[in-house]
Formats: sequence, structure tokens, C-alpha cells
Amino acid sequence: MAGVLMVQSAARGGPGRLGRWLAADGLTPDVVRACDGEGLPPRLRHEALVVLGGGYLPDEDARAPWLPRTRALVAEALTAGTPVFGICLGGQLLAQVAGGEVAARHGRPEIGSTELTVRPEAATDPLFGRLPGRVTAIEHHVDAVTRLPPEAVWLMESAHCPYQAFRVGRRAWGVQFHPEADPERLRAWDPDALAAHGLDHAAVHRRALRDDPVAAPVWRALARRFARLVTGTP
Repeated sequence: MAGVLMVQSAARGGPGRLGRWLAADGLTPDVVRACDGEGLPPRLRHEALVVLGGGYLPDEDARAPWLPRTRALVAEALTAGTPVFGICLGGQLLAQVAGGEVAARHGRPEIGSTELTVRPEAATDPLFGRLPGRVTAIEHHVDAVTRLPPEAVWLMESAHCPYQAFRVGRRAWGVQFHPEADPERLRAWDPDALAAHGLDHAAVHRRALRDDPVAAPVWRALARRFARLVTGTP
């Protein structure tokens, strides 16, 4: 089975259902909890790289000392053409490494199940092609990509955050949303932090429960496409 290195930057930000989906489709997830001090490899020996989310900017090295090594692994994967999938912080980090820009507390925060729109440029994308024109996903961010890398392909957007998904080169994708998160993960979110944004914890959870039966199969299909790209399976 092909190995996929999954970099975890938050204690509660594990691979979730994405790890289970990739394993079911022939990949072996190797989760490194960098947030707990687990060391990242000096070189990328895996067939794919997934960088998960976390409450940091991509270059907040003082708060998250594993970020320089993570950026180096992403740069190595881009050079080698190794498949990359970056989620939230991971997507922002991919954008920055490839020459884009990320800003702290930019625009309106998106928290909870959020409607996304697939752009026309996604029609021929190996992962995002043939997705429904509109789909929801769980979000939890206040920082955002403000400029895509040169020649990146812009794949998805939302009402309050333009750069929800993009591709760099042929085999590296970044997303702002959380396809790995199911509604149960929202139970652990801090009600007071949600209230500070004018949100009710129970209502946020209910909306995620309502939307997930339609959204989950979409992200399951996307995970399968990524696994097949890694393994070379048609």
C-alpha cells in the first residue's frame, strides 16, 4: 500500500474521516502529531503528503516550530510532483510556499457548515471535476489566502472567502474548508468562542447534521480520486 504522510498541527485536528477514506482506498496513513512534538521526517519518503489544519498562520514558527519543516516538505513535494492535499492551515501553507499570500483575520470568519460554489475552471480538474455546482463543507477559519500562487487554478469559492480551493501544478491541492470533519467534531467546539462570533453552538451543530448527508458523499468521492491519483488506479 502507498504511504501518505499526514501532518497534524492541532490536538483536535486529526485526519478524521479523511484518514479512514484514504485507508479504504489503498493508502497507508502515517499521522505525525507535530503539535505534540512528534518529529517530521528530514525527507519525504511517502507517496503523498496531506497537511491538516491548525490555529496558526503558515509562518508562525515561534508558536509552531514544526512549520519550517512542514514548508520544506511541501516544497519538496512540489518539486518532485508528489501529490499534496492541504486543508485550512495546510492549504494556506501550500499557497504561501508556492508564491501566494495569506493574511491574518482577513474578511469575515466562516464557522460551521458553509455553502461553496465550484468554479468553471474545475471542470477538468482530476479531483474537483464533476462535483455538484454547489456543496457544503465545514469551515473554521479567520485567516485566509488573499492571493493565489502564480498560475494556480482557482477551483472553488464561497460568499465570504474567494479562495476555497485551488490547484498548484498538476498534483497539489489546497482547500480552506474541512472535508475530514464530520458533524460530531463540532461538539468539541468552544460555545463561548462561537458566541463571540454571534453563533449558537447547538444551531451550528444542527446545521452541520442537516447538511452532511449530502456533503459527505461528495468529499468521499474527492478522497477516492486523490487516492487513485496516488496509487495510479484508474
